[in-house]
Amino acid sequence: MRSAFYISDGTAITAEVFGHALLSLFTVEFDHQTIPFVETEQHANEVVRKISDSFKETGQRPLVFYTIVNTEVRKIISKSVGVNYNFLDQFVAPLEKVLGVPSMPEKHRTHSIHEKTYDIRIEAVNYALANDDGSNLKDYNEADIILVGVSRSGKTPTSLYLALQYGIKAANYPFTEEDMGDVLKIPPALKRFKKKLFGLTIAAERLHHIRSERRANSRYASMQQCRMELREVENLYRKEKIPFLNSTKFSIEEMSAKILAETGLQRSKY
Repeated sequence: MRSAFYISDGTAITAEVFGHALLSLFTVEFDHQTIPFVETEQHANEVVRKISDSFKETGQRPLVFYTIVNTEVRKIISKSVGVNYNFLDQFVAPLEKVLGVPSMPEKHRTHSIHEKTYDIRIEAVNYALANDDGSNLKDYNEADIILVGVSRSGKTPTSLYLALQYGIKAANYPFTEEDMGDVLKIPPALKRFKKKLFGLTIAAERLHHIRSERRANSRYASMQQCRMELREVENLYRKEKIPFLNSTKFSIEEMSAKILAETGLQRSKY
């Protein structure tokens, strides 16, 4: 199997994300290896040896995606036996020309703990944890969004991702069998925050599978129960004009991006 290396003198997040995005366009399997904080020439030489070892083992030149500010370290990596892609070289020079100012590379700048949005995102994560699964109803006035849906439809991971990645204060509330009664209505605790509500739904088969892993052979996990709950929540979404998204075929990243696109919420990432 061909190797793909993601290398940086910082966190390697940029090289990894950009590299993965490019390789996802091809139906080829790779052995992915991420190597962050390559900050010395000694470390760079060790990495080059790893790349050479991979080439000897597989007979295929590894793909090497890297973002390195240090000139000497960058030169060493660029001489590896791999097929080398320096993301900074690809884009910095053209941008300098367009903007009319020189770049000022600085290690760790793109993901620095001192970036101005760091505190915003940490506060949002704490908010998501404190307002998970309807556990705290008194702070909904602080929420940017309140995700609603049946149990195990993806509310908690989506809330946390929105908080960690974008600084969005996301609470979430699960519709339970008690909420449904004869006909599901917006619970009293949520009525005044109706404009903040965003619904999640999921295919009944997928929900049945997820719940069965948690409580096998229970009424909670039965296909009949799953179908009934989903029918009720989807009827509520349509009746009350609550925007909603089916989470069945989407990753957390895709769901979060779609939610932001539909709601217009301001992201605090950079």
